[in-house]
Amino acid sequence: MGHRILAEDSSRDAADARGKAESAPSRQLRAILWTRASQRLSNPHPSARMTAPARPRQFFIQGQTRDGRTFRPSDWAERLAGAMSSFRPGMRDAIGSHLGYSPYCVPTVQAGVKCVIVSEALRDLEPMAWDFVMNFARDNELQIGEVCLLPSAEDESG
Repeated sequence: MGHRILAEDSSRDAADARGKAESAPSRQLRAILWTRASQRLSNPHPSARMTAPARPRQFFIQGQTRDGRTFRPSDWAERLAGAMSSFRPGMRDAIGSHLGYSPYCVPTVQAGVKCVIVSEALRDLEPMAWDFVMNFARDNELQIGEVCLLPSAEDESG
């Protein structure tokens, strides 16, 4: 129980530093997610160290609903990516790392449509964060697709 209180207090300090007031449930969820992510980074599964890592798949969430309407509010992609900004490799070591987006959840614009690119690596780092992002897209009936990288001309010739 004491560990939980420490996590909540550190989360509250971080919220106060940002100048925003967070609700108690929001603080608790952030503390739980942060604790789990820290544990996974510091204690990876032994089998994960023995095999060469496969490149994680990436998915895009488009700012259009299934029926073609533009999703509102207009800054939804930045808000979603901002909520996931805590999940990044080596966050504890980097000064000012809280000022940017996570490499696992990045807002972008594709063909004039706001999108968020989500890496499947987020699922390995923190399944609850992955579920949050994917359920957000499903609940709001946003279009989801897998990012497909095409081979470059150099790859085809050589």
